[in-house]
Amino acid sequence: MQSETSFGRLDVAARPLAQLLACPPATENLLNASAQCIEFQDGDVIFRQGGLCKGLYIVVSGDLLRKAERLETRLILGPVRAGELVELAAVLGEGRHTYTLTGQSHGSLMLLAFESLQQAFRAHPPLRMQLLEELAREVSRGYGACCAARLAGIRRRAIGSAPEQT
Repeated sequence: MQSETSFGRLDVAARPLAQLLACPPATENLLNASAQCIEFQDGDVIFRQGGLCKGLYIVVSGDLLRKAERLETRLILGPVRAGELVELAAVLGEGRHTYTLTGQSHGSLMLLAFESLQQAFRAHPPLRMQLLEELAREVSRGYGACCAARLAGIRRRAIGSAPEQT
């Protein structure tokens, strides 16, 4: 798997889900028993910013969009696609959603229940660390994308304002 963005020697590529959720069989059984499938359609709101987090969402199929309100400004945080984990920050933090997630097509999610995840963290503490590491990678990928977008905007402005040579 190739890194999406790399800062120095830090590899920030997403890790496979099986590797992120690797844990002893008893803990795996606990998580499997709590897994729920959620179908969604275009326009369906999966959860709202500020609401209580029900658990960790894994996108199975379809497209979703993250939106947030910060300082009275609406922000589009970007798309979410199949294979991505959703709301690691809420599951690992205070349990409140940090943005609103809305379906952009027909699809499905798998939900690992919040309480089952908390039990799994107690039973197998390395699981929490694995997910914290993935959250750090997620933040790094977002930062890299933000920097790349900002740099592209600077380049466009510089090219657009350069005097014509004849």
